[in-house]
Parts: sequence; C-alpha cells; structure tokens
Amino acid sequence: MANELLIRLYDVGLGDCIYVRIPGKTDKKEDAFHMLIDCGTWSEGKLLAAAMKQLESELPDAKDGKKRLDLVVVTHEHKDHISGFDPKLFENVKVGAVWMNCAMNPKHPQAGKTRKIRGVAEQAMRELAALGPSLSPRATELFSVFQINNKGAMQMLRKTLLDGEEPTYVQAGETNETHGIALNKAKINILGPEADFDRFYLGATAQRTLKGVLGAVAFDAEKEFDATAEAQEPPSPRNISPASFRALRARMQSNALAFAELDGTLKNNSSIVLLIEWNKKRLLFVGDAEWNGDFKESKMNGSWNVMWHERRDLIGKPVDFLKIGHHGSENSTPWDMGKGKPSEATAILDAILPVPAAGQQSKAIAVVSTERGKYRTIPRGLLMTEIARRVGDTRIYKPDLKGFKPKDPADFEAYEREWLDKAQPLRTDFERVREGKGFIDVVLS
Repeated sequence: MANELLIRLYDVGLGDCIYVRIPGKTDKKEDAFHMLIDCGTWSEGKLLAAAMKQLESELPDAKDGKKRLDLVVVTHEHKDHISGFDPKLFENVKVGAVWMNCAMNPKHPQAGKTRKIRGVAEQAMRELAALGPSLSPRATELFSVFQINNKGAMQMLRKTLLDGEEPTYVQAGETNETHGIALNKAKINILGPEADFDRFYLGATAQRTLKGVLGAVAFDAEKEFDATAEAQEPPSPRNISPASFRALRARMQSNALAFAELDGTLKNNSSIVLLIEWNKKRLLFVGDAEWNGDFKESKMNGSWNVMWHERRDLIGKPVDFLKIGHHGSENSTPWDMGKGKPSEATAILDAILPVPAAGQQSKAIAVVSTERGKYRTIPRGLLMTEIARRVGDTRIYKPDLKGFKPKDPADFEAYEREWLDKAQPLRTDFERVREGKGFIDVVLS
C-alpha cells in the first residue's frame, strides 16, 4: 500500500461518493491519508448506507474508538453530492477537516450576488408549490431540489461533523499546504472555483439583467436575502377567473424555472475541482463543473473555461485519471458534442485526455459514477464513446446486460441501446451488474 494510491468510486445510484487513500511512508493504513469526496445520491439511501459501512472497514482507528477520516471534500451544494451527510451515517467516523467551496461561505463577499439569486430561486419555488400540483415535469424535478433545501446536511457539515468547529472554505490557487495538511510526496491542488465568484461565473452582463428584473435596491442591497421567509399566499382561484389563474401559474412557473435553472448552473460551477499529484501522476476530480463556450470577461463563464483561462499551467496537461463530471452529463465535460469543430472545449479535452497516436493505447483511466433514470441525457452515450477513444481501460457492456432491467425502459432504449456495443469508460451502474460489487477501484502505483 505504501506504493499504491487507491481511488474507490462507490455505486450510490445517481450521486458521488469517492474515497481516496494517499499512501504514507509505510504500508500501514494508519500512515496513509484518507479522504472522501462528496457523499450524496438522488437514488435509494440504502446504497449510500452500504457505501459508508464499507468505507469504515478501510479507515484506521481514531483515539476515541471511532474511525479516522482525515478530510471530507464537499464539492458543491446539490443533493446528489451531500445528502449522505447524515449523523447516523457518520456516527462511527471522526473527521479531521471539511473543505467546502468559497461560494458556500455565507459571509464570502464576492459571492453575494449569487446568494441573492439562490434566495430568490428558493422563494419562487415555494410560491410555485403553493399554487398546487399542476407543475410541468421539469418544474417538479427542480422543485424537489428546493423542497429538500439540503439544510440538514449543511447544518451537519458546518457544525456537527467537526464537533462545533467551522469548515474550511477553499478556492482556486490553494493547496493542502495552504490549509495545514501535510502529505507524503503528494500535493492536492485546488483549481476551482475562483475567489471572485460573482465576477467569473455570474458575470457583469447577467448581473445587469438581474438588476433590471429584481430591481437595483433588491439586487444590490447589502442585507442578505431572507430565504427562510414565508412565501406570500397566491391568489385563490375563487378570487380570479380560471383562465387568469392558469395564466398566473404559467407566469410564476416560468419565472421560478428560470431562477432555479440559473441557481443550479451556479452551484455546479462552484464545484471544488481537485488535481492530486502523486508519484508523477495527475488525478483530476471535477465535481459537476460545467463548460460554456469560450471564456470571455464579463460573461457567465463555465468553470472549465475559467480554469483554462486562469489555471492552464495545471489544467493544460494530460491526466492519468479523470473522474468524469456530473455523472456523464453533456455539459460537464468540454467537447464538441460530436460536431467535429475546433473550439476551446476541444482544446481542453485534447489537453487533458489526448487521443493516442495510431497503434498506441492510452494509459489514462476515466470513471463515471452514474445511473440512468433522473435526467435523459445523463449519461450522454456519445460523450462516453468519445472519452473511451482517449483512455485505456474501457468496457463494451452489451454482453453483460442481457438480463438487466432498466428503471425507465423507454429512456434506456432511446439513450443507451445503440451505445452498448461500443467501448465506454468504467461506469458504476454497469459495473455493479457486471461484477456484483458496490464500487469501482482504481489503483495507481
């Protein structure tokens, strides 16, 4: 173990729960550095509970009879990344440090506008819910995010998990050494998000537009938006005509969806992006970071584009391991979406996962934690085959899925069937079917 680094991606359905063990000077697990990147799922909770139980068996003993986990990294505030931060799941684990992104800091001055949008989105979704059950499928999906609101998990992360101590809010340009964590011949680089979050990811253009929508006083006031305030009671159908009520619901749904979509994008782009360097190998963990065209000052940039502009010295080189972003979503890995046109996106992908020369095979490994059933284009089959061209350890899953029963047969036929006889990177959902294990191990030496 002293000369091996372990990455274990647990199958938790649609979610991330990733264990990384960085070796110490000896092969004893007491000398290794143990970290967990996210702990959440959109799927059934028993998968996450099983993952945490298995993780405990890998951890060394702590002084108080619990198991020692040196670092928890919370990439961003979405259910599929934080819902597992439940006191019951961590009752036997002693956590040394918690990293959260700088935009999650309620006092971070350079994310104040982003927090305003989050508050408006939460209130808009509550008001929409008060209008009754006639919501579109997309509205219902987004409402589930705000209905949960992640408050229990956030409370645990900010207080309970560290016995009352505050988490550490991190930003691009920092490393493990910045925060007093010593490693044996390894380095953890933080590539995103940038500290000036509103500037890079919200952008001046969007800020001007939102100021016009919300009003200068509401958008620029120093007082934080009160997301806990009770939503105003919408008009009753008895007081207005049925047609007017339907129009009101449609207008509110449109506004709520717009703010919820914007908030979701900003949260994804707040993801902590980690580059771990060890034994001349480079391991990239990107959370749900999105890409969005080419970088441009003042626009709403994707996290990938910002990293390419601000951190190219680190991001602009081949990696040995890639945790594929956002469960295989088409907007969270920079690529040309099958169009074959050169762009900043293709330059980024070519830099981190270059296509091997004819007759050669890449030694890079890519893994995706995924499950079809929540979003139609997650995972995106065409993207999976594109990444498979660039990595060495791939699978053709069709022979292993003869008795597989998908949760949504129609979507499976539409978005999976034609890709099953083509090589794909390792997937947590299909590897469970193939091998019966609840995780994928990547061992580097």
